[in-house]
Amino acid sequence: MDLKAYIRDVPGFPIEGVIFRDITPLLRSPAAFTHALDALEAYCRPKQPDVIVAIEARGYILAAPLALRLGAAFVPARKPGKLPWKTIREEYQLEYGVAALEMHEDAIAPGQRVVIVDDVIATGGTLNATRRLVERLGGTVVGMACLVELTFLNGRSALEGAELFSVLTY
Repeated sequence: MDLKAYIRDVPGFPIEGVIFRDITPLLRSPAAFTHALDALEAYCRPKQPDVIVAIEARGYILAAPLALRLGAAFVPARKPGKLPWKTIREEYQLEYGVAALEMHEDAIAPGQRVVIVDDVIATGGTLNATRRLVERLGGTVVGMACLVELTFLNGRSALEGAELFSVLTY
């Protein structure tokens, strides 16, 4: 199945000069969504993850059903102030400033095997921040998986040797 046919290009969003890769047409198609989840599952299953960590917000859409398929826990990484319990925080650089993610301090047990899932990798900053959160809690990141990789932004090189799987590349 050609999943790129289900990704809509939106020029000028969120700012002029950017082409946003919109995954909502893929999510509207049960066949395409299932195909994408199948590809992610094929990558993740041999890694035997205990936990799937998802990055807010579109990463949740992919990671929650993936965690269920794998019999793994689902853990959200969220923007600051959105989680109701004690958290740890990790800041990271954006092209235009600083952002941060948080996780519950009891979200990952030491030694748990973790795959981090997001919808898109651009510069790699968000994935790296999430990896640092997992490692601070004692988890072992055994892989990272994304639906779309924007290769021209070279985010893979920023992942400091982490293994990354992408279903689609642009």
